[in-house]
Formats: sequence, C-alpha cells, structure tokens
Amino acid sequence: MQYAMLPPPRIVQQNTVTGKHMAIKATVFKANLQIADMERHYYQDHALTLAQHPSETEERMMVRLLVFALHAQEYLEFGQGMTDEDAADLWLKDLTGAIELWIDVGIPDEKLIRKACGRARQVIVYSYGGRVADNWFTQNRAQFERQKNLSIINLPPESTRDLPKLVQRTMNLQCTIQDGQVWLSDGENSIEVERIKLR
Repeated sequence: MQYAMLPPPRIVQQNTVTGKHMAIKATVFKANLQIADMERHYYQDHALTLAQHPSETEERMMVRLLVFALHAQEYLEFGQGMTDEDAADLWLKDLTGAIELWIDVGIPDEKLIRKACGRARQVIVYSYGGRVADNWFTQNRAQFERQKNLSIINLPPESTRDLPKLVQRTMNLQCTIQDGQVWLSDGENSIEVERIKLR
C-alpha cells in the first residue's frame, strides 16, 4: 500500500440566493513572526500572510509556518503545494529562478518527491502524523535513499497537535531555536517542537 497526499478536492457550496455553486475560498491569516535562531545566528521579524486552503487543517498550516521559521531568509516564500504538484509548500529561488530549496509538508507521493529532487538543489520533507507518517517512510525508504539531495525530518504528533492553540486571524508569534530545540510561542502558550531526522 502506498501512502500519498492526495490532491485536495474542489470544495463548493451553494449560493442560497442564486442557487449556483461556488468554490470556497482560502481563509487568510496574518502572522507577525519574531525569529531568534541561535543555530544560524538569524534574528529577524517577518510579516507573513498564510492562505489556509479549505481542505487544510490548522495543524498543517501551523507546521508550514514553523518550517518557514526554521529556514527563514530573505527570499524564502510560501508556494501552492496544496493545489499544484509543480509547486512546493515553501521554496527558495535564486535570481535566475532556479530552485535552491524545495520544502514539502506532510507525506507527499514518492514520485512527486523524485520530481522535486530533479528540479531543486536541495529538497526537504517535514513529515508528521504519527503512525501514518512512519508507515509512509518505511514503505518508500528504498526510493528515498536514491535521492542524494533529499532530507526527511519527522515531527512527532506530540510536537504538532498543540500548534492549533496558537491560531488566530492575526498572530503575534515568537520562534526560538537553540541547541536543537525549537519553541513557538504567542506569549501565553509556548510549544516545544521536536525534530527527528530520518534521512
């Protein structure tokens, strides 16, 4: 059995006035993110806009935000990975448009990862979801080993399940990274996130 992140369904609702069906739009969130990364000596504030696709959970959206903090730099940006298999969840391109870094969140199909590895200098997958993510990695491990520019990092469920507590339409967050540990905080809630490097 192969585990893959299926393309999200086109979600529609019926307009009660016209009776016509319309696509449900993404929900927009704003995040003021203060990053103190002692490992990379990166200390910056970022004003971010996150579009939550109708089929995306708050947990996944916050994992995307966390991953941004882990790799933040001037040209890192969110992509349309939820809806476009030719795009990453986050990516970094050089001035020529070449993809320096491709990051996916979740458990993408192995074929899509292979394709990304052919397009980008470096590919990182942040998997999460507990047993499903573990099975996905075990099932595809041999194929992953062939990709020399691929890294896979697992975020255990106890590290990601509380992230939705931080969700507000406008968020003021601090991310601290030091000695291999990561904390994401809104001033009231502080969540420690563990990273397990699988490859």
